[in-house]
Amino acid sequence: MKKYHHVTNIRFEKHYLLLNVDGRDCRIDLRQQSKKLALADERTKMNFELSSSGYGIHWPELDEDLSIDGMIKTAKVRNAG
Repeated sequence: MKKYHHVTNIRFEKHYLLLNVDGRDCRIDLRQQSKKLALADERTKMNFELSSSGYGIHWPELDEDLSIDGMIKTAKVRNAG
């Protein structure tokens, strides 16, 4: 299976999703990506499933799916390290 992205260190800070994608730290404003996620409580946000290919993230309680490619287009990005 082709690995689209290597995604690690997924966490939330207020209405931001923070994650590392392919060695780059990304900060994504959830208000621009998903109102459902932006308004969700911490427990619901943390209940996610990362696709094994690194293509996207799914939140089963919200029935919400976001692609990594779509999110990083609007992300604030910096190289890790």
